[in-house]
Amino acid sequence: MPAELYALGAIEAGMSVLTFLLFGTDKAFAKAGKRRIPERTLLTCTVVFGAVGAWLGIFLFRHKTMHPVFPRTAFLALLAQAAAFGAVYALCR
Repeated sequence: MPAELYALGAIEAGMSVLTFLLFGTDKAFAKAGKRRIPERTLLTCTVVFGAVGAWLGIFLFRHKTMHPVFPRTAFLALLAQAAAFGAVYALCR
């Protein structure tokens, strides 16, 4: 497997963990009535290689499920990130 795929996978994994933690933290802040993480931050992390973490955060924490923009963005970002992996794989073969 090309080294570029490992690098892209490491970026994806790191951003997904960060995004997942942000969704969980925001849910905890919401329950506690504390200041929340801005939606723009959550969406940005989702789009910048954090789609897997966003999906897990949305469904495991049941957070932002009533806001259609979050599941839609996560789904579209997941498709784009899968396409990026496919493109890197095709270019590096």
